[in-house]
Amino acid sequence: MLNPSIGKLINEYENRYDLVIDVARRARQISNRAENNGEILTEKSVTLALDELAEEKCKD
Repeated sequence: MLNPSIGKLINEYENRYDLVIDVARRARQISNRAENNGEILTEKSVTLALDELAEEKCKD
């Protein structure tokens, strides 16, 4: 299984396209912030974005 949070997230979105757009947007923000601050990411930005969105959606 790729990531258990994906199954939970798909149920929170009307369609998969919206999920992909939100994940890509957040991953880009994470990547840009890390680059501007000179940080080195230990995980991929997409993984971090998925985890953040899963936490946010599960709290609602």
